[in-house]
Amino acid sequence: MQVRWDPEQDPPFSVGKEAKTDDSLNNHITDTLTIGMLCSNAQLSEDGEGVGDPMELALLQAGQTLGLQRDDLLESYPEKKEEAFRPETKMMATWHDWNQDKMVAVKGAPEAVLESSSQVLTTNGQTWELDKTLYEKLLQANEALADEGLRVLGIARRSTDAVQKDPYTSLTFMGFVGLLDPPRKNIQKVIDKLKQAGVRVVMVTGDHPGTASAIAQKLHLPGDGEAVTHGDTLKSTEDYTSKERHNLLKSSVFARISPEQKLNLVSLFQADGSVVAMTGDGVNDAPALTKADIGVAMGRRGTQVAREAADIVLKDDNFATIALAMEQGRVIFSNIRKFIVFLLSGNVGAILIVGLAMLFGSILPLLPLQILYLNMISDVFPALALGVGKGEPTVMDRPPRPSSEPVVTRALWMTIFGYGLLIAGTALTGFWISLEKMSLSGERAVTITFLILAFTRTWHVFNMRDAGSGVIFNDVTRNLFVWGAVFLSIVLLVFAVYFPPLSQVLTMVVPTPFQWLFILGMSLIPLVVVQIVKQVAPHRKF
Repeated sequence: MQVRWDPEQDPPFSVGKEAKTDDSLNNHITDTLTIGMLCSNAQLSEDGEGVGDPMELALLQAGQTLGLQRDDLLESYPEKKEEAFRPETKMMATWHDWNQDKMVAVKGAPEAVLESSSQVLTTNGQTWELDKTLYEKLLQANEALADEGLRVLGIARRSTDAVQKDPYTSLTFMGFVGLLDPPRKNIQKVIDKLKQAGVRVVMVTGDHPGTASAIAQKLHLPGDGEAVTHGDTLKSTEDYTSKERHNLLKSSVFARISPEQKLNLVSLFQADGSVVAMTGDGVNDAPALTKADIGVAMGRRGTQVAREAADIVLKDDNFATIALAMEQGRVIFSNIRKFIVFLLSGNVGAILIVGLAMLFGSILPLLPLQILYLNMISDVFPALALGVGKGEPTVMDRPPRPSSEPVVTRALWMTIFGYGLLIAGTALTGFWISLEKMSLSGERAVTITFLILAFTRTWHVFNMRDAGSGVIFNDVTRNLFVWGAVFLSIVLLVFAVYFPPLSQVLTMVVPTPFQWLFILGMSLIPLVVVQIVKQVAPHRKF
């Protein structure tokens, strides 16, 4: 019997055709589903919404299709005790009142359930001894279902006269239940996108290797190592040699992995220098979620323990959301760098202007109130606009940066001081021309210097485009907030010149039309120079 679950369909659950006969529901199927529904922790409402493991939810939905309700079953067969799922046994069990006796309902990994069974209940109600030949045939049937990509569970039961300590002995095997849980339609594009971004995707699952292999092949996941690494072949972390560890980490698919082994794998990848993000939803995933650099829990089907242990909780349980968050994280980090470079380079330029003028004994080319007013404009509007940019579409095409890399690297410090020198040199050149070549008064020369610096820093925002992006069309020019900030800065600068109360406070005079052309021409020099440099050396980050 196959219970299929496909989240892209409505309804998402269906029972295979073999689960029905021409005249009525098959009694054996009904009995098997009854055991599976009793041995469960999932909850399913009447409208189809559920909480719990997808496999258990599929069993409940399949039971509803056949007219079974878990609440009704528990009322008829009250639960007396539960033996929770343990990685060591790969099974869970519940005890129930069953007629005049007790019954143990068991489900778990097929090979584990078969190993604990001594007989098999056939579809016609007969009981056969589970000999070696029948055992091998059932294992082959399990392998065949797993190779189709189905998550397979074994279902068994046992009658007893009391609630005993060990439920996993002398079981009567009833059948396999297969869950078709296909990858979402967009998952291949997401994985390809992550690979392009330098992120390696590794599947670590407790499912059968055949199931893991079938899904991995659909997603083109197998890496340079073996297609699937079985949990039985794994050793303790300290038992691996350097070569064995290297070969192990080449594998992209790990199956039948226990919680302890998940924790060890996280440690192995971290020791290899990787930054590990792990997804999980169960209680047993909590240690590995805590150990990982970034623990990601499922918000819908994840347990409370997993959500509390994780750093991030996905409200939609969608793997694509991780890629989207990674993309946004890169954009935000890039915007922070642009913000810092823009602010520091502009302020370094202002400091150099005043410092060099004092060093050479010249009159101050900028007044304190002018610098304060300029900082109020440039340090607020354009800088904040850079912080909300959407980034380049190619942001996921870049390799990840080293985790030890600081926000402002040595290369960025050099860029900041380079920008600062260019800005200061332009403003001081304008100041010198105003005094020496144009023979202007000190007050007018200071006004021209202030305006050159102000407009230079305003245009400087366009120098913050990403490396390799277009001169005209890039993440900065596509940012409407940048254009709004530039417009507002220009308005405030013109206001400072032509509004008498403010111009008097800032000691400003109105430039002539020719002087305005001189101001605008000089202020464009750093923009033109930087754009030429970026085209000649596109490998530079800024």
